[in-house]
Amino acid sequence: MTMEPQELKSKLHGVIGFPVTPFHKDLSLDAEGLRRNVQFMAKHPMCALVAAGGTGEVYSLTPAEHHAVVQTTVEAAGRIPVIAGVGVNPHLAAELARQSQAAGASGILMLPSYYINAHDDGLLDYYATIAAATPLGHLIYSRDWVNLTSAMVERLAARIPNLVALKDGQGDLRALQRIKNRVGDRLEWIGGIGDDMVPGYYSLGIRTYTSSISAIAPRLSLQLHERASALDMASLHRLMTNYVIPLYNIRSRKRGYEVSVMKACMQILGMPAGPVRPPLTWIRPEEENELRSLMERYKPVLSEYS
Repeated sequence: MTMEPQELKSKLHGVIGFPVTPFHKDLSLDAEGLRRNVQFMAKHPMCALVAAGGTGEVYSLTPAEHHAVVQTTVEAAGRIPVIAGVGVNPHLAAELARQSQAAGASGILMLPSYYINAHDDGLLDYYATIAAATPLGHLIYSRDWVNLTSAMVERLAARIPNLVALKDGQGDLRALQRIKNRVGDRLEWIGGIGDDMVPGYYSLGIRTYTSSISAIAPRLSLQLHERASALDMASLHRLMTNYVIPLYNIRSRKRGYEVSVMKACMQILGMPAGPVRPPLTWIRPEEENELRSLMERYKPVLSEYS
């Protein structure tokens, strides 16, 4: 469902769901499994879904697979806007952005480039090149080695007219507060590092966040948003203590576990997920047992998967 950049920006209030990309045992794409998972998530009032994001293992996908993931997500999402993740280098990212627009995506999430030591001037050209490829609204994902200053975000907002949002993946609330104060409502601000940061993000006035938990428990993701928006800190604390923090404690044990743990949870719950592609690694047997116990605890916040 394509839309104008400002229309997309206006819809980015609430929970943005992050479907994983399911694979078969031989690591080939499981498009039908993805369709079923997205249909499950789309039964809940997400403000958007991200196809082929970081949780969707975007860097492991071929261009053909990327197109299949975006197209399948768009078809299964119904009226929910779909934002396609792109990155690696500007030419490939621009190609993926164009084919995502053709597949019906409503926006583009620009992930970091392959070059980890890029100067701000080079990053500016990188993002501007991608954003010029389509008229869709674009979001920048500030994560890993892309740690943007307030001055740089201001430059990006001035250079890229169809830039509509910044997705924070650093979790530095002090720096994010400075960026928001400098750039104001020119951009939508998205809490993007994880469900465990909802209390911190919402304390800054942010009212949109990207949820990995939405892949298994969309109701819980929406409850986190609702409680935090209402400043119901006691209820929010209970949700964080009972469900979110125990899951994120396991996710934090090894790089890449943010994907592996979610896929393991999905398999425990009978959802299509499959293995992860290298260089990501699978969880240990004892951790799978921990997750089985945790998913038992999750039963009150789970929706029926069908």
